[in-house]
Amino acid sequence: MARDPDAIEKEIEDARNALAGNLDELAERASPKRLADSGKEAVQEKLADPKVKYALIGVGAVVVLLVIRKLFR
Repeated sequence: MARDPDAIEKEIEDARNALAGNLDELAERASPKRLADSGKEAVQEKLADPKVKYALIGVGAVVVLLVIRKLFR
């Protein structure tokens, strides 16, 4: 049976609106600024962990000592 053209147009319009909403959501999720902000937050959380913080301080101190030793040799 043939469908009503008005019903078909309504379905097409509904599908377009749903697709537009999905595209907007994807654009927001893939926003470079949002991705950079979330990456920055993740790094800051990791660096706030005392284990990581003190390990990096220790590695930095060893590197500084090695550079100073190399300079005075």
